[in-house]
Amino acid sequence: MAWSYAPLWKLLIDRGMKRTDLLSVAGIYSQTLANMGKNKPVSLDVLGRICSALGCRIEDVIVYVPDDKTHVYETK
Repeated sequence: MAWSYAPLWKLLIDRGMKRTDLLSVAGIYSQTLANMGKNKPVSLDVLGRICSALGCRIEDVIVYVPDDKTHVYETK
């Protein structure tokens, strides 16, 4: 399973913000931001603080990217 924060980076660009601005407005740590830059998972608490600080929804911050086209569950 993979995650991408591409929607967040686009949102920041659209608002004229830098990634480092996110540290102060959302109250997150630089290591958390570094992990997000590498598309590593972060806690829902962090995602919630980002959404609250930016006034956006979680789908404006993160998107799920399947590892491959194979799905465990198939509908018939």
